Amino acid sequence: MKTLKGKTSLHLFLVLVIVALTVTGCGGASGAPAIPPEETLVIPFEDFETSGLIALETGNQSNWNYAALAVGIWSTIIRVGLAVPVAAFRASFQQTPVQQPDGSWIWSYSVNIGGSIYTAELHAQFATEVIAEGVRWSMNISKEGEYEDFLWYYGECDLPATEGFWILKKSWTNTTDLVRIDWSRNISAGTHAIRYTNIVPGGPENGGYIDTQYTKGIPYDHIWDLYNKGLDNHTYIEWSSITGEGRVQDLNHFDDGDWHCWNGTRVNVDCP
Repeated sequence: MKTLKGKTSLHLFLVLVIVALTVTGCGGASGAPAIPPEETLVIPFEDFETSGLIALETGNQSNWNYAALAVGIWSTIIRVGLAVPVAAFRASFQQTPVQQPDGSWIWSYSVNIGGSIYTAELHAQFATEVIAEGVRWSMNISKEGEYEDFLWYYGECDLPATEGFWILKKSWTNTTDLVRIDWSRNISAGTHAIRYTNIVPGGPENGGYIDTQYTKGIPYDHIWDLYNKGLDNHTYIEWSSITGEGRVQDLNHFDDGDWHCWNGTRVNVDCP
């Protein structure tokens, strides 16, 4: 009886371990890895662009306007150039994956983007190519009559999805690497960081980047660094998603290294 009891306890222990690994390590009871959240791929430019819209008042808004211009350049690149892969990624969260014979997983679905129907396949494979004990992701997109199974982006992340990267291509007509996205997040603190780096081979802006951090800091909870490689110049922006207040620093534009501030209605004010 003692031996039987020992075997029963061991069996129960192994079952609990397997269940724990399946649920916490693989993202769900099905064993499929959890898709990294949207914040790992998309910078919420609209949060900045709509900040400070509380009762606009007359006055000089040049500081906010310049910060918005700098942000708008990157926003246009992502919204226009990457509209299809970003929309396809957002749609993946409503899909159910299917495990393949080789152990990988595929989310396969159709999505309407701008009135056109695209077929997307998000692939996931447990791998350790770059990140130890991680998951390798890839997104293949097809458009009937134009292209099929175009690998638009790929990347890796660790199992708890606290850090990773994506590599995005320009388009199906130009498969050159466009942007590398490095991201990290502190799940318990509710903070995250994401950096887009221009990686166009031989391009004049190769190495340029926009680095954004959501910190929950006071008075500014968003810290941004925009680096223009061609001009070898940084634009630093700090702003509050709560009050709309913020400040910008840019040596080339302002001819000084000072901060230039705006209030909750985007009007220039003296920095505290």
